Amino acid sequence: MSEYCCSVDFPDIEVNGNLSMAADQREPSERTLAAPAKAWRVAVFALLLAVYLGSAFSPALLDDADASHAEAAREMVTSGDYVTLHINGVRYLEKAPLMYWLVALSFRVFGVHEFAARLPTVLAVLLLVVLGMKWAGRAFGPRASVYAGLFVGTTTGIYLFTRILLPEAILSLLIAASLYFFLTGLQDGARWRWYVSYACIGLAILTKGLIAPVFVFAAALGYLILSGEWRRWREFHLASGTALMILVAAPWHLLAGYRNHGFFWFYFVNEHFLRFLGKRYPRDYNKLPATLYWGLHLVWLFPWSMYLPVVVQDFWRELRGRRAGANQRSFASSTVLLCWVWAGIVLVFFSLSTNQEYYTFPAYFPLLLLLAGAVAEREDRADSRWLLWSTAAIALTTVAAGAALVAGLWTSRNLPYVADIGTVLAAHNLESDTLSMSHILDLSSESFAALRLPAMLAMLAFIFGPPSALWLRIRRRHCAATWALACTMAVFFFAAHIALDRFEPYLSSRALARSIAQQAHPDDRVMIYGDQAFGSSLLFYLEKPIFLVNGRTTSMWFGSTFPDAPKIYLDDSDLVRAWDSGTRVFLFVPQFQKARVDSVIHSPKYVIAESSGKTIYSNRPGI
Repeated sequence: MSEYCCSVDFPDIEVNGNLSMAADQREPSERTLAAPAKAWRVAVFALLLAVYLGSAFSPALLDDADASHAEAAREMVTSGDYVTLHINGVRYLEKAPLMYWLVALSFRVFGVHEFAARLPTVLAVLLLVVLGMKWAGRAFGPRASVYAGLFVGTTTGIYLFTRILLPEAILSLLIAASLYFFLTGLQDGARWRWYVSYACIGLAILTKGLIAPVFVFAAALGYLILSGEWRRWREFHLASGTALMILVAAPWHLLAGYRNHGFFWFYFVNEHFLRFLGKRYPRDYNKLPATLYWGLHLVWLFPWSMYLPVVVQDFWRELRGRRAGANQRSFASSTVLLCWVWAGIVLVFFSLSTNQEYYTFPAYFPLLLLLAGAVAEREDRADSRWLLWSTAAIALTTVAAGAALVAGLWTSRNLPYVADIGTVLAAHNLESDTLSMSHILDLSSESFAALRLPAMLAMLAFIFGPPSALWLRIRRRHCAATWALACTMAVFFFAAHIALDRFEPYLSSRALARSIAQQAHPDDRVMIYGDQAFGSSLLFYLEKPIFLVNGRTTSMWFGSTFPDAPKIYLDDSDLVRAWDSGTRVFLFVPQFQKARVDSVIHSPKYVIAESSGKTIYSNRPGI
C-alpha cells in the first residue's frame, strides 16, 4: 500500500483489517476527493496556516505565563546567558530551556515583538499537523491523512492552549515524533529511525523535563508488552540510543547545576516529584475535580470528540478480532494500540497529579489520530449510522451554543459598546485562582456589547455549519460534511481571536506600559504591588527592572534566594519610604489590592493610567 495517492480516486485501502469500498462502488458524492491527495493536504495546510499564523500578530502578550516566558527569552538575548534563565534579573530555574532558546532565536531574527514570541509555537503546531498527515496516511490511507491534519489543526484545545506561550505544543510534537520513529523503526528495522526517536526524547527533556521520557517509555513499554513485540528488544539499540538521548539532554542540566547552587534539588525534586504529589513549594497550582478533569476533554477535543463512540467501537472490534486470531498486526492496528496506550498513560498520570487544563495536551495527538482513522474508515465503507449520530450530537451542541450567543446578543442590544471590556466583567481575584481558563467565569451580560462582532461570527458558524454537515452526512456526502465541520471551527477560531483582541486591556498591561513609557525618566522606579505575574507584561514592554512590593512569591521564590538576586523585593515600609522620597515612583496596583494600597500609602497618589480595574499610581502628577 502506497503512503500517498495521486490517482483519480482513493484506492482500496486496509484500515484495521477491513477492506474499504472499491472506488467504482463509492457514491458519486465521494468523488469530491478525486483531486490528488497532495492537493488536499496543501488545502489543509493553507487553511491552518491562515488560522495559526494569522493570529500570531495580536493581541499583546498577556500577563502571567505568556509575558513571563517571553521576557525570559528576551533577557536571554540581552544577557547572552543561554544556560540560566532570568526574569526581571532573577534566576528562573523552574523550566527547561528549549522553548526559550527557540523564542530567543526568533527574537534575534525577527526582532522583539509578539509575532516573534509566538512563531515557535505556530511552527510546532504546523509540524504536528504534518506529522499527523504522514502518520495517518501510512497507517490508515490518504483520506485519514487529510483528516488527521484537519483534526489536529481545528481542535478546540490545541488552538485554545496555544494562545499562551507554553511549551506543550513543542513537547507534544517531540513526543509524537519519538513514538512515530519508534513504531516505524519496529516496522522496517531502519537503525536511523531508532536514533531519531532517542534524539527526540532528549529534545523533549529539554522542553519540559523528565515527564517526556516517562510518557515515551511508558507508552512504548505498554505497547511492547500488549503486542508481544518486547521479544525483539535486541533491535532497540538501547545502549547507544540511551547514550544519544543523554548526550542531547545532559549538557544543559550539568551546566545549570554547576552555575546554580541547589539547582538539582529544586528542578528535579521540587519541580518534578513534589509537584506531582501536590507538595511543591511554594504551592501555586490547583487540581481539577475528577469529573471536570475527564469531562472537559470532550471540550478540548471538540468537535471531533463527538466521534469517540466510533473509535471505541472499532477498537472493540479490533480486540475481538485479535482474540480470534483473525490477522497479523498491521501498521494500522499497531498505531491504534500504541495511541490508546499513549493517550491513556498521559490522561491517567495527570488525573493523579496536580494539574492545569492544558497539561494533557500530549494526549490530544494520539486521540485525534484514532479519530481521523476511524472517521475515514467509516466513510470509506459508507457506514454512516454512527457518523450520523455523532454529527447530530455536534449539531445539537453547537446550535445550543449558538442560541446562547443569540440570547447574549439580544440582552445587550441596547447596551453601549465599551472599549475596555474589563470594566463590565465580574470581579476576579487572581491571587486565589490559578486555573488558566478561569477567566471565562468573568463574563457578564454587559460584556456582550463589547463582543458583538465575534459573538455574531461564532453564532453564525455554530448555527449553520454543523447542521449543514449533518445534512451532508444524510446525503452521504461525507467528505464535504467533515470539511464543513473543519471550516466551522476555523471561523470560530477567527471569532475567538477577535474576542481575545477585545480582552487585551483585561488580560494584558501593554497599554499601561505605554502610559508609563511616555512619562518615565531613566531614574524613575516602576513597581508592582503583589506577585509579578499580575503585571508581567510591564517587564516585556518596558524592558527595565521592576520592583515587587510583597512579591517574593511563587516562581520568584527560589531565584530570590541567590546572593546575586537584584534588590527588587520590597515590603510596605519600603514602599512608603520610596513614595515619600524625591524619586518618582510608578506603582501598578491590581483591582483587588487597591484597598490594601490605600491603607498603606497616606501621601497623595496620582492616577497616571487605568485599564480594566488595574491602576498606575504615581507620587508625582502626570505630565
